[in-house]
Amino acid sequence: MNAHQTLSLVDPADLGLCPDRTQRLLQVLQGEVDRGYIPGAVVLLARHGQIGLHQAIGQLDPGASLPMTTDAVFRIYSMTKPVVSVAAMMLVEQGRLLLTDPVAKYLPAFANPSVAVERGTQVALEPAAQPATVQDLLRHTAGLTYEFLGSAHVQRLYAKAQIGSRARSNAAFSETLAAMPLFHQPGSQWAYSRATDVLGCLLEAVSGQTLSEHLAQTIFTPLGMKDTAFSVPEADHARIAEPFAHDPDGGIPMRVLDPREVPAMQAGGGGLMSTTHDYARFLQCLLNRGQLGDVRLLGSHTVDFMTADHLGNIPSHDSLLPSGHGFGLGFAVRIHAGVSAMPGSVGTYHWGGIAGTTFFVDPAEDFFGILMTQAPNQRDHVRNLFRNLAYATLID
Repeated sequence: MNAHQTLSLVDPADLGLCPDRTQRLLQVLQGEVDRGYIPGAVVLLARHGQIGLHQAIGQLDPGASLPMTTDAVFRIYSMTKPVVSVAAMMLVEQGRLLLTDPVAKYLPAFANPSVAVERGTQVALEPAAQPATVQDLLRHTAGLTYEFLGSAHVQRLYAKAQIGSRARSNAAFSETLAAMPLFHQPGSQWAYSRATDVLGCLLEAVSGQTLSEHLAQTIFTPLGMKDTAFSVPEADHARIAEPFAHDPDGGIPMRVLDPREVPAMQAGGGGLMSTTHDYARFLQCLLNRGQLGDVRLLGSHTVDFMTADHLGNIPSHDSLLPSGHGFGLGFAVRIHAGVSAMPGSVGTYHWGGIAGTTFFVDPAEDFFGILMTQAPNQRDHVRNLFRNLAYATLID
């Protein structure tokens, strides 16, 4: 099979996007570059199966004064999560995995976990009331957390164990994490977490392949995503986008992973490198409800199911999930036309990466956008700016 849909670049007016407003988007982002707030960026807007804007601004590598290019390779961090989530749902469609399966069915070390309960300065361990499932991993209700999101007991344990180390294999990561207590009872709340890293380990157990091999075979090669992987080959090192050496707000050194190193851990929650072109092919496949050209990754109903809210009455106490949104199987999903400060139709799904990349897909408008930059501490401002400017281009 061949994903021959080309995503041609056409005049934005042909797609119902205002040419003047697409230029305004670029001018505003260029202003952020000019004031030294971000080093550079690549922006892409697509509608009705074609690209109306694909532009590079600023610098690829501010340390070397190299201009940004549209084929730049970025650390996409948590934009890895939707890719791994799609791979999991492909296995569900093949009957090799059920969302109701306990995680421990495939990763036995996760059997019979305890939950850390903090009462003042004391920590008590209580048995988990129910097992975490594959669905819990996909929607971040598995009882896990991220070490950098707070200083609770479990988060300190993660940090002490250096749970995010890329020097530890996926199997070793899984065993290390499983030995620690849970952050909360499975299924009781939404908490952004290392759940998709665990999901990547689970995919390895089910498929018998490394996560890299599995994603390449099932998603990257079929969709023509030739620049997406857990490291960047030496021939493409000159295309790697870099952040400023120091944060423009606080002056602290910027710490980002090195794409040139081949990591032992292929992190399903945040390890991929990619380009706007590659990720656009992935998003167009989702917007087409599972198909790109003559390649079908998922059934149309499965994509609708993934991009529906899977939280219901499960609460979220985490500011990372915006107001007016629920969470599907790998994405934040808009469930109210208002409430959120970001524009977007009901049913829009989105996510981003901690180094500054972001995307949204709006099925109601047949529209998606991608912004890639490497500006970790500026990401929230730039994401909101991009979303507002992108929606302002819509005029039909």
